[in-house]
Amino acid sequence: MDDSVSWEVRCYPDRSILTRRAAEEIAHRMRRAIALKGRCAVALAGGHTPRPVYHRLAEEHGHRLPWDRIHLFWGDERYVPPDDPQSNYGMVRQTLLDRISLPEENVHPMPTHISPPEEAARAYEQTLRSFFGDAGPTFDLVLLGVGADGHTASLFPGSPALRERARWVVVTEAPVEPRRRLSLTLPAINAADQVMFLVSGEEKRPVMRALLDEPQRARTLYPAAMVRPRGSVAWFVDRAALAEPEDSLR
Repeated sequence: MDDSVSWEVRCYPDRSILTRRAAEEIAHRMRRAIALKGRCAVALAGGHTPRPVYHRLAEEHGHRLPWDRIHLFWGDERYVPPDDPQSNYGMVRQTLLDRISLPEENVHPMPTHISPPEEAARAYEQTLRSFFGDAGPTFDLVLLGVGADGHTASLFPGSPALRERARWVVVTEAPVEPRRRLSLTLPAINAADQVMFLVSGEEKRPVMRALLDEPQRARTLYPAAMVRPRGSVAWFVDRAALAEPEDSLR
């Protein structure tokens, strides 16, 4: 791995413990950002592993967090309506937003109602510029997952989006349906203060071992390995994904 990036891997015995610890850590990082800056901006991930984390965050921490100072964005989105079962926004609405007192003006979903998707990407970049300014989308925390192919957000291996250096939001093509996606780019993700990966399941093991054991090679193959923010990276993984029993490896 690149020594200039602060990298930590926490491995838990199963997904339920990972879920609890990840929710605790997200709540802690939200409070810390608010204490330092007066507000917290988080980019959320979709997928199976974050789903129970959001539910736990709402159930265990929802009544204790100052939601009026927290703004939620999305790291990627399927280009489907918000009520579609495959919508990342819809999943977060069900597991988190409907369970907490977060002002609607603090919710910033990707605008999949705008057509064509290229215009939706431009509109979301403008949303980010309005919030952060033109210097860059400096999220306090970006949550990400990892696919068995090494993709993260909706940045897939071999995608032209991986070479993007100017835009913050682009349209990408997924290898599975729904194929059209909106995604933050690597420059937008890597401008974050902190990144947390949430990873579970034995199908992720080959990618995780490559990320840890062959980081230089992994960065040529897997978009997840190209995430190198200006701040820290924390990996919350279960034993199935890493085949290691330690609570904290690095």
